[in-house]
Amino acid sequence: MSVDKSTVAKIASLARIKMGDEELERMVPELNGILAWVEQLGEVDCSGIEPMTAVIPNTLRLRDDVVDAIPETAGGRREDVLANAPAAEHGFFGVPKVIE
Repeated sequence: MSVDKSTVAKIASLARIKMGDEELERMVPELNGILAWVEQLGEVDCSGIEPMTAVIPNTLRLRDDVVDAIPETAGGRREDVLANAPAAEHGFFGVPKVIE
């Protein structure tokens, strides 16, 4: 696949990027080079290779989801927390409506 000046102009318009004719001309070979590189990556045989998220094995270190025995962090202090809220409604933080 290759792009021309009109395609670059359309992409710039969709991205709301103002570009002059000289800039459009400079972007044509750059985008064609990027597309050629992506096509080259598509030619690599990846059969038998499992997808991975990192090059080293990673496992999440999780902690037990328990309430601490320390009184300051033991929970059960809803009223104290909501006392700092600008608006509290039905035991929760009140927030302005953003979707009608």
